[in-house]
Amino acid sequence: MREAISVLFALLVLLAAPLRAEVFDRAAIEPFVVPPYSLGELVNDKGVYQLLNSGGAEAGFVFQTEPLAPLPGFSGAPINLLVILDAEAKFIDVRLLDHNEPIFVSGLGQAPFHKFVEQYRGHSISTPLVVGTPYGAADAGGALVYLDGVTKATASVRIAHESILAAALGVAREKMQGVNTGPPSYPDPAVTETLTWADLLDQGLVGRLTVSNAEVEALFKGTLWEGDDPLALDDPSGIYLDLYAIDLGPQSIASAVLAPDTLAELAAFRAVTPDAAPVLLLDAGRHGLVSDNFVRNTAPDRISAVQDGFPVALRDADLFITLNDDLPSELSDAAAIILRSDRRLGFDPSRPWILTLQAPRAHGIFQPEIGTKDLSVELKTDERFYKQDLAPRPVPPWVEALRGRSTDLVVLAVGLTALGIVMGFAMRQLAAHPRFGAIRLGVLAVMLGFVGWHGQGQLSIVTVLATLRTLWEGGNFAYLLYDPFSLMIWAVVIVSFVLWGRGFFCGWLCPFGALQEFADRLGRLLRLPKIEPSAKWDARLKSVKYLVLLGMIAAVFYNPASVDKVAEIEPFKTAITVYFVREWYYVAYAAFWLVLGMVTFKGFCRYVCPLGAVMAIGGLLRRRKWIDRRAECGSPCQLCKVKCKYGSIKQNGAIDYSECFQCLDCVTIHDDPAQCVPLILKARKAKREIAA
Repeated sequence: MREAISVLFALLVLLAAPLRAEVFDRAAIEPFVVPPYSLGELVNDKGVYQLLNSGGAEAGFVFQTEPLAPLPGFSGAPINLLVILDAEAKFIDVRLLDHNEPIFVSGLGQAPFHKFVEQYRGHSISTPLVVGTPYGAADAGGALVYLDGVTKATASVRIAHESILAAALGVAREKMQGVNTGPPSYPDPAVTETLTWADLLDQGLVGRLTVSNAEVEALFKGTLWEGDDPLALDDPSGIYLDLYAIDLGPQSIASAVLAPDTLAELAAFRAVTPDAAPVLLLDAGRHGLVSDNFVRNTAPDRISAVQDGFPVALRDADLFITLNDDLPSELSDAAAIILRSDRRLGFDPSRPWILTLQAPRAHGIFQPEIGTKDLSVELKTDERFYKQDLAPRPVPPWVEALRGRSTDLVVLAVGLTALGIVMGFAMRQLAAHPRFGAIRLGVLAVMLGFVGWHGQGQLSIVTVLATLRTLWEGGNFAYLLYDPFSLMIWAVVIVSFVLWGRGFFCGWLCPFGALQEFADRLGRLLRLPKIEPSAKWDARLKSVKYLVLLGMIAAVFYNPASVDKVAEIEPFKTAITVYFVREWYYVAYAAFWLVLGMVTFKGFCRYVCPLGAVMAIGGLLRRRKWIDRRAECGSPCQLCKVKCKYGSIKQNGAIDYSECFQCLDCVTIHDDPAQCVPLILKARKAKREIAA
């Protein structure tokens, strides 16, 4: 039997083939981009498209998560989502495109998954987003933003969350280098220096750009607008632009530049817009900074800025400007404007940025043609005036999962440890206990109620197939950590393979197995007839579960779209995960096995369960024969074989551990002098010898 199972396992592994979520083409994703936006051109080989606004300008990016972050889902296949990100790295929309997560496909339905991804709208990728609720309180406040998860599908939604963030950050790094993915820097209020105008100049805290008329004329040389500025021709050495750029964010710098009344107005402005980054521009030349058509409190028409290759949004702060008396007299008549940007959008005055002013010229009198040239200067405020808080980093998802299930995990760990100790060191005493039957039913009730229905710890073949797929492709097993409750059971089961084989899980830990055993007890109470196959057919039917396992693996790897239906061979989701609240045909299927279990002992477990087949394969790791046998077992005594409901005792009395469910009935008989035939005969012989 070991050799046959080993060969079968090798064949199953050889069936592996790449499993991916479906990646949608342009025609399929275009309907998700709704007006006033439209889908632009493909910008890389990872399926990232431009997002265009109503005027045809780039307004963000549209992409799918699968090509950028193919994290394996709980089914082994990635979850593919469509993400629409604006130019400020905010989520315009997130849509679920394709997945094979069994809990949604054939359990909870698609609606909870769609509702979960809707929560991203309006949030920025610079905002720390986590799935769940604040640890220790319903609303702990702070910088973290919590997204409501989906009960019974924690692992799947965490994987989807990680896929969304990984893909979005990847696009931001490649296409939005100027987007700040951490908290913005802000003026350090602890820095209070008394500075003069001379100090500002000496320390490089004033950006300077001086352009002569001749230099501007040289820029237009060879163009239509050459010679169209008479002042530049009449006074080549004259100053066209004499720019002073001063960051007013730090209070020490603002105090050195502005008069008290403007300082007070700036303070009031900061109170209303605390994330604004004000910059003072002065021009002692003839450029004038803005045109005659400029409207206050709007974006300046001749001034722009760039940082890290991305535009910085500038807007007039609409403040009345009075300069400090310490400034040179030639600046008293200078053109002045205070512009503001927003540090939340990534603008950081303490890092280099480029300020650009347009030098315009007009050619012609009627309907003149306008030409411009750029005059740029690099600016940067000394870092000592700014500080940046460390980004509040959400703990890894597996830690959040551990915290969320901490109480359940403690209870589970204590229970599994106690059961393991009893099985390892007091199994024979347990089997000999006069109330052993009641004790066993009590343990099974806990497994059904606490582990199954409450803890959602019903192990499934889906996990096995996903793990095999990930192992074959060399992927990441992190998705297993998102369900620590089930993972703990898996860990105990793997250890139990070495100690007892499949029986520890199938006989004691499986919630659906417990439910089937209760169905058998109900059948006995109702005095229903027992319908059991013959020994020959019993042996044949026990091979069916291996064929089912083989078929499921083939379906998962060669037809991923059918995995949700194939997985329904297990009635676990219906009976345990969703408490029979499903479509009637799923409920009827699960009920069929329970009704059958009332007349045929644990028919699903013995003959059809693909997870049971995996457990039998894992049982090959067993290193000992833990059930004692006597020479008389099998010949002449057949009592244990007759009593074994699982048919796991051979004609010669040996135990077929690949079919043993560790019910301990044979252990009870073996050690009971009132039941064990060899012990009874031995006792009778001893009495005769004494009598003689």
